[in-house]
Amino acid sequence: MVSNTLILDGKKITIETGRLAKQASGSALVTIGDTKVLVTACLNKNVKEGTDFLPLTVNYVEKYYAAGKIPGGFFKREARPTEKEVLTSRFLDRPIRPLFPDNYFFDTQIIATAVSMDNENDPDMAAMLGVSFSLMASEVPFGGPTAGVRIARVNGGFIANPSYKELESSDMFLIVAGSKDEITMVEGSFDELDEEELLSAIEFGHGKIIELVDFQNKMLSEMTVNKLAPEDVKIPEGLRERVDEIAREDLSKALEISAKLERNEKVESLNSKVIELLKESYPGQEGTIAGIMESIQKDLLRSKIINAGKRIDGRGLRDIRPIACSVGELPMAHGSAVFTRGETQALVAVTLGTKFDEQIIDAPEKESTKRFMLHYNFPPFSVGEVSPLRSPGRREIGHGSLGEKALRYVIPQPDKFPYTIRIVSEILESNGSSSQATICGATLSMMDAGVPIKAPVAGIAMGLIKEGDKVAILSDILGDEDHLGDMDFKVAGTLKGVTALQMDIKISGVTKEILRNALSQAKEGRLHILDIMLQSIKEPRKEMAKNAPRIITINVKPEKVREVIGSGGKVIKGIVEKTGAKVDIDDAGKVTISSSNGESLKLAVAMINDITQEAEIGKIYFGKVRKIMDFGAFVEIFPGTDGLVHISQIDVKRVEKVSDVLKEGDEVKVKVIDIDKAGKIKLSRKETL
Repeated sequence: MVSNTLILDGKKITIETGRLAKQASGSALVTIGDTKVLVTACLNKNVKEGTDFLPLTVNYVEKYYAAGKIPGGFFKREARPTEKEVLTSRFLDRPIRPLFPDNYFFDTQIIATAVSMDNENDPDMAAMLGVSFSLMASEVPFGGPTAGVRIARVNGGFIANPSYKELESSDMFLIVAGSKDEITMVEGSFDELDEEELLSAIEFGHGKIIELVDFQNKMLSEMTVNKLAPEDVKIPEGLRERVDEIAREDLSKALEISAKLERNEKVESLNSKVIELLKESYPGQEGTIAGIMESIQKDLLRSKIINAGKRIDGRGLRDIRPIACSVGELPMAHGSAVFTRGETQALVAVTLGTKFDEQIIDAPEKESTKRFMLHYNFPPFSVGEVSPLRSPGRREIGHGSLGEKALRYVIPQPDKFPYTIRIVSEILESNGSSSQATICGATLSMMDAGVPIKAPVAGIAMGLIKEGDKVAILSDILGDEDHLGDMDFKVAGTLKGVTALQMDIKISGVTKEILRNALSQAKEGRLHILDIMLQSIKEPRKEMAKNAPRIITINVKPEKVREVIGSGGKVIKGIVEKTGAKVDIDDAGKVTISSSNGESLKLAVAMINDITQEAEIGKIYFGKVRKIMDFGAFVEIFPGTDGLVHISQIDVKRVEKVSDVLKEGDEVKVKVIDIDKAGKIKLSRKETL
């Protein structure tokens, strides 16, 4: 067993290996506070026939016992992955994927299990450290160590791996991952952060990564690890040259076709032609030939960009594809928009709901609610394919989460806009950057719905081609430029600053100078897109859709809350049944009433006002006689509130017997003449005659 401890920004981090999960190829137990994550790495040394890609699977799992809880619902065990587990699995995977050898084709599985959660330290950063160390401690030929840190900014200062409480007061949420020399992944959301400030945060994070990498190297120096040496893929002699001779010129021409489907059809036709020509000379090498064809295609695309500054569709490196925007597309949605950029198109709809429509999240740490949701759908027809419709996968969940991050800081607070907001993006066409089209469409649809957002947000995807010392940064990348390039760098923001960032690298990493240039170029593109968006709708509509729910908030005295609710909820249920409105009340006396029908809203407000109103001295009420006594009559002036009309106050003339003038059930006009210290109300009928 090997164990070591590091103090990072005042927090104790421990890595232990060799005691738990010893049959895994590599394992690590990472502890931060009382949070513990066990990470294992396993591989299958039998390569499946025809595998020419990295078959890597990374899963992050949270166990309820880790927080001392039993899962809710009828099925008392962990079931399908939560959204957090899916998103964490994605960002554990992305920074390590570029660091495997090109010829590594062994099935590899990494499982990170949160086995203890202290409700202070998020397990995901412990998991990221464990992923790196478990791979380094295994026989997998991994180009690490790597590490990741979460950065918060509190009172103007950066904090590494903040606690949940510290995150609550942070105006930024940033995860940086990388090696000792370079950055491999960045993801975060911000309250309109300036680009230079963002670079400072990334630089701060990279400094902490260096500490964590040195920490791992120190432990590894005490261990003996034998690494696999994958065999190079053997290509028959002369095959690469033959394919290049047959296909290069035609492929070069095909890559000048700007329309995606037409270009893909031409490339597929060339693939089939080359395979047919060479199948007799090189039997059984169809997969190898296809791989060589893709390699030539990659070389052609990259050399045209690097050497000639020319892209597939003829654009320059900074040019944005043509953009078209429209709003109000769906009459029954509360807000809608279509955003089209080149061959990427998103139909985005907004639905407004009440507090009752908030999402309830049952998680090991705690149960919480969510009032803003963005869901992204990627149907097969968007890329002209036929495939089964399944529930959202990791990609869909990830793109939806990125959209939420980009918009979360511009969403109005509940006290200003007490609505639950659900946005759904349907991708109708896709040729690169559909997640950023979603962000643009979501902004437009919220403005169409009358959501008073802080500022419009636009998103753009940047790319990178790096050949030696030559670097080309691409604005608004196509699908092929993403697939064959070195970086997918998504930036969303307002006119003032960045609100979301996601960077994935396919090479070993990028320098800070490349990041600075990419951010600057992204800002230029973002402002261009925002300018076009605002030509379709300049500001949020002042009026919401007719079928959108209306919400009224009123406040009652805390001591009146019980009266509004009633015994067993009888009163509030009666209001809901009679009016059709939804009513919610908290202990402080804040009452939220919602309905899409104006009349039911007014009736519910009136009923609550009747229940919570208080008698006013000098005010006349029309009440009902509830009880006759020898000395007077008790009259209910409004529901739940009675006052006494003394016999001397019943009439202008002398009354010998109360029952001579009043009977139970009579409706009478009375005036409040006094309220004593005990709250007893004195009424007069005489003063109203």
